[in-house]
Amino acid sequence: MIRSLFYVSGEAIRQDISPKEFTELIQNPQGLLWVDFINEPPENCRPILEDFKFHYLAINDALQETHVPKLDDWGEYLYIVLNYMNAEENGETWNTEVDELDIFLGKNYVVTHHDHQISAIDETWAACHRDERNLQAGADHLLYRITDNLVAGYMPAVEKIDSAIDQIEDQVFDRPSPKTLERLFGLKRVLIAMRRILLPQREVLNKLARDDYKVIDPKDRVFFRDIYDHLVRLHDLNESLRDLVGGALDTYLSVINNRMNEVMKTLTIITTLFMPLTFVTGFFGMNFFEPLGLLKGWTATQVFYVVLGINVLLPIGMYIWMRRRTWV
Repeated sequence: MIRSLFYVSGEAIRQDISPKEFTELIQNPQGLLWVDFINEPPENCRPILEDFKFHYLAINDALQETHVPKLDDWGEYLYIVLNYMNAEENGETWNTEVDELDIFLGKNYVVTHHDHQISAIDETWAACHRDERNLQAGADHLLYRITDNLVAGYMPAVEKIDSAIDQIEDQVFDRPSPKTLERLFGLKRVLIAMRRILLPQREVLNKLARDDYKVIDPKDRVFFRDIYDHLVRLHDLNESLRDLVGGALDTYLSVINNRMNEVMKTLTIITTLFMPLTFVTGFFGMNFFEPLGLLKGWTATQVFYVVLGINVLLPIGMYIWMRRRTWV
C-alpha cells in the first residue's frame, strides 16, 4: 500500500496523491510531502524512489530490509534506518518481532518504507490530520514526531518485561521449576535483542542531535537530543533489567542447589543411621541359630534383647550426636 499527504500552509491537506505528481510537489519549497510505503513490492517502490533522485545504493538498502540502525548523508537528503521491536509473552515463551523502518528525509519531504504496520507511523499520520501544526514546522520536525513515537513504543515492552521479572522472582522462592528457567532465558533473549537495537539507534539520534546536516534546521536539533536522552534511559533500563534477570537466574540456581543439598543431607542422615544397624544385624544375624561350636551363649534370649536394644538406641544416640555437631 502507498499512502501520501501533501500540506501547504493555508490549504487543506491533500491525500492519496498520484505518484506522478510527487516530483512536481517537491519542487514547492512551501509544501511538505509525506509518502509512506507499507508492504509494497520492491518493483512498485523502485520507480517512485528513483523519481526522487535517490542514489541507487540507498534505494537498494531500503528495499533489502537487512540493516541495523544507521544514518547516511547524501547531501540533499538523509537516508535513515531505524528499528522497532514488538515483544509479547506467549505462555512460557516470548514472541519477539524486530523490523526495519527506512526513512528518506529531504528539505520538504519525508519518504518512509516498512514491511509491516507500525503503530508509531499510524499515530503520527493520525496526528497530522488532527492537528496541522505537526506539519507546519517542516520535514525535519515530522521526522522528530515519527522517531519520538517509535522510541516511545519501547516502553510497553519494557513494562511487560519488568512485570514478568517480578513474577519470576516470586516463583524462584515459592515454586521453582524448569519452566521458570525457560522464562528467564526467554527474557534474557528479548533483552539482548533490544540492546542490539538500542545501541546503534542511540548513535543515529546522537548524530541527528549534534551533526550539521543540510536538511535539518539547527533549531530542531534540540528535539532529537531529547529523543537521544530517552534512548539513553532506555539503554540504562535495559541494563538494569538484564542485571535483574541475571540475579534471578543466580538465585534460581542457588535455590535449586540448596534444595538438592537438603535432599542429599536427608538421604545421608538416613544412610548414616542405618549403617551401624546393618552391621549389627549382619554380624549377629549369623549367630541366632544353633551354632556347631561352643558359642551357644550368643543365641540366648538375653543376648537377643541386648542386640535389639542396641538397634533401637544406636540410631537415637547417633542422631543426638549429629544434632550437637549441628549436622542436622
